[in-house]
Amino acid sequence: MDESDDDIFIDLASDQALMAQALREAQKAYLSEEVPCGAVIVREGRVIARAHNMVETLKDATAHAEMLALTQAQEAMGDWRLSDCDLYVNKEPCPMCAGAIVHCRIRRVIFGCSDEKGGAAGGFINLLQQPTLNHHSDVTAGVLADESAFLLKSFFREARAKKKAKLN
Repeated sequence: MDESDDDIFIDLASDQALMAQALREAQKAYLSEEVPCGAVIVREGRVIARAHNMVETLKDATAHAEMLALTQAQEAMGDWRLSDCDLYVNKEPCPMCAGAIVHCRIRRVIFGCSDEKGGAAGGFINLLQQPTLNHHSDVTAGVLADESAFLLKSFFREARAKKKAKLN
């Protein structure tokens, strides 16, 4: 690769290690009976923010892992612009989170499993690369996708079983 090449080198081993950290956050959410989504934000190879879903805990519909991690990262950076930061999240971001990601100018979004019904990074829409918006994030999908999907499916299977048991 020469100096004029605009390709971004992606270290998949690093992506996997950082996604594993996002999955650890998701497991914290799972243990708190929250939808198991976790996120970490990285700048210059260092994690500057980590969070998991806390919607039920905080009684706040906006308390998604990505939103909480973005807030932490902005505090760590002392700026709302996160243009040299990358976000790792185990599930494709929803439209709310994707909008915040664009506004914060996250450089790259790496996610585990896709969300065909509610995903906004290519699932049913791609807000992260919408041509009319002021910023576009590079997207890498499918990092530890099987592990991410397993955790989410397990959570929802258990939630349905609990609901069914209450009805009986």
